[in-house]
Amino acid sequence: MNTQLRERTEVRKLAVNGGPPALAARYDAIFKWPVITGEDEAAVLEVLRGGTMSGTALTRVFEKEFAQWLGVKYALGCCNGTAAMQEAMWACGVGIGDEVICPSMTYWASCTAALALGAAVNFADIDPETLCIDPADIEHRIGPSTKAIIVVHYAGYPCDMDPIMGIARRRGVKVIEDVSHAVGSLYKGRYCGTIGDIAGMSMMAGKSFVVGEGGMVTTDNRELYERCMAFGHYERIAASRFSNASEKLLDAGLARYAGVPQGGVKHRMNQTCSALGRVQLKYYPGRIAEIQQAMNYFWDQLEGYPGLHPHRPPSGSGSSMGGWYYPRGLYHAEELNGLPCADFCRAVTAEGFDCGSGANFPLHLHPAFHDMDVLNAGKPSMTAFAARDVRQGSGSLPVSEKIAELCLGVPWFKRFDRKAIQEYAGLFKKVIEHHRELL
Repeated sequence: MNTQLRERTEVRKLAVNGGPPALAARYDAIFKWPVITGEDEAAVLEVLRGGTMSGTALTRVFEKEFAQWLGVKYALGCCNGTAAMQEAMWACGVGIGDEVICPSMTYWASCTAALALGAAVNFADIDPETLCIDPADIEHRIGPSTKAIIVVHYAGYPCDMDPIMGIARRRGVKVIEDVSHAVGSLYKGRYCGTIGDIAGMSMMAGKSFVVGEGGMVTTDNRELYERCMAFGHYERIAASRFSNASEKLLDAGLARYAGVPQGGVKHRMNQTCSALGRVQLKYYPGRIAEIQQAMNYFWDQLEGYPGLHPHRPPSGSGSSMGGWYYPRGLYHAEELNGLPCADFCRAVTAEGFDCGSGANFPLHLHPAFHDMDVLNAGKPSMTAFAARDVRQGSGSLPVSEKIAELCLGVPWFKRFDRKAIQEYAGLFKKVIEHHRELL
């Protein structure tokens, strides 16, 4: 074989089989996140130098600005997203013997706080195209003890909220949105976090909206807002001699305990996070617009290629992916002669992008939701106070359980760089075009 022919053959060969990798260069700058400028640093330093890290005045300003941006009446800054979800559950009345419904395919913080409140989690399956809770798998799970449906806008994809809200209103249960992946995502023109009864979200350093280590609760319901404040923000509540705070609760029953958090916890946001959040919020709409441009361009490059489909709402639906946190691609092995997703990912990784199959581990199979005793009750927390046993074993949620075959990771571009995005799309194309080498 002459040299020129041998070189052409090696270019065609997949890197996992000894060929040269498709990615020609490193493009670290387009993945760097969050964007931290001198303005962010100055805002944080002002708090540090003023010694006001544990105050609330700046946090209240941030909350007001965040609520105005989203279009909700109330926002409450928390120490993290897990705390925000716990407050939201307690505000909705979740307690001993109750149940919440939650998708199994999510991060543990979406629902584990229910166990600490004495409640059980009845897991629902997901839709294989949205990776969000399947509305068709919700209503039959509602029983006399069900207090809330927790929806997770997974990987930035908005849940199908219209049918979910219809079910909730018909059955008299609350809807809690977990917006940790989807700050800035739209569902039919409305921001995620403004549709359910209440929402909680994480703003830790890995998310698309970053304040450092923090979270936020949002709601239009004054009663739910006050209950969240009473649960973990004792220093915010004014009542008689027990507190000199300025916020007065309208609910006299809650105000009676002012000065002591009813959840026995302290959930306030550190004001270095509030300061960073205020600056980040100023530029967030523009930054996620560029992320959306970049991610949509990536998927447009792969239009028509078999095996890999975009995880994004249909064009013209009025829905969007926000900051596109934790982006996934939908994998269809049958279009690539049955090639397993794990083998496809291994080949993509060899070409230059570290690709993993699947997403989060299905929580309904985790031992924590079968035999963990959170409250030292001498029995599993999932059954300790429950009227029925809602634990689920293998085979009960088929879509969630085959998540490793249904999706994979794709690059999370933070900048629009046409050449770089084309190269990354190119390495996926190469594996698709030569997938038979892997069979």
